[in-house]
Amino acid sequence: MVTNLERMNVTPIIRLMVTLLLLTLASAMAYGLWRDYMYSPWTRDGRVRAKVVQIAPDVSGIVSEVRVRDNQLVRRGDVLFVIDPVRFSVALKRADADIARAQAQMAVSDAHIAQRASERTMRRAEAARRTGLAEEVVSSEAKTDFGAQAEQANAAYLAAQAELKASQAALEAAMAARQAAQIDLDRSVVRAPSDGSIVNLNLYAGGYAIAGSPRLVLVESHSFWVYGYFEETKLPEVRLGAPVKIELLSGRVSMKGHVESIATGITDRDNPSGDYLLADVNPVFTWIRLAQRVPVRIAIDEIPQGAHIAAGMTCTVFVDPRPAQRTR
Repeated sequence: MVTNLERMNVTPIIRLMVTLLLLTLASAMAYGLWRDYMYSPWTRDGRVRAKVVQIAPDVSGIVSEVRVRDNQLVRRGDVLFVIDPVRFSVALKRADADIARAQAQMAVSDAHIAQRASERTMRRAEAARRTGLAEEVVSSEAKTDFGAQAEQANAAYLAAQAELKASQAALEAAMAARQAAQIDLDRSVVRAPSDGSIVNLNLYAGGYAIAGSPRLVLVESHSFWVYGYFEETKLPEVRLGAPVKIELLSGRVSMKGHVESIATGITDRDNPSGDYLLADVNPVFTWIRLAQRVPVRIAIDEIPQGAHIAAGMTCTVFVDPRPAQRTR
């Protein structure tokens, strides 16, 4: 039989073994959690991105109409706003008048060149006919006069040709000016370049729009993607094409995607360019070195029906490491 003394000696050993076992399990779990946190391909630093189009008019003028509302969904070709077209209509009428004037000038030039051509032919014939006659019939002075008249007629014909070319150039310039006036008139109506939503509308009728200055912002539909900023210690498990789970910060929307690309460079803040474009190396070394974060572009493959996503939202990104293991 086991005495009470023997029981008292065994109990502390069992307690010690149980304590060591629990401590070992806790250490293993802590190490696993730490390793998962440090090296597993996931990050809370994810951002939803989209193509943001800054819409600027191609002409300047007073805004006469704004046909959209804030956060309105528009289709490609929809009218967003209109710049007062009166000035452009007047410019178009002036261009039409210039074309008519140039065409009339061309008609006059055509008549001149026909007249000069006929006169040149006549003068040349007269000079040629008198050149072949004897001096008893026509004097040398008369022959010289008729030759000079033929040369003058030829010069007038060449001048008429030059006048016709100038009229043609003027007509082409007038037609180009009309085309430019028509483009300005057409572009006084600003249309949506693609499907999307108008965001942060701050444009109203009566304001002045300057050509090239953005007045509207349109977020393109179906252009959303995610940038996950992964620590460099986690990049070895990130592979192109790997499946990705995307959870928005709300925790209620989960999307599917895949790794589309990995950035090949980020700014080195400790190595700016100094004088003479030489590296300006910081001589101070900090003992705590944080892992750099590298952008990973993630294509969104599936968005739950009815879910609303917006550019700038925060999300958590989980990359499935199994494709990386299969490729080894």
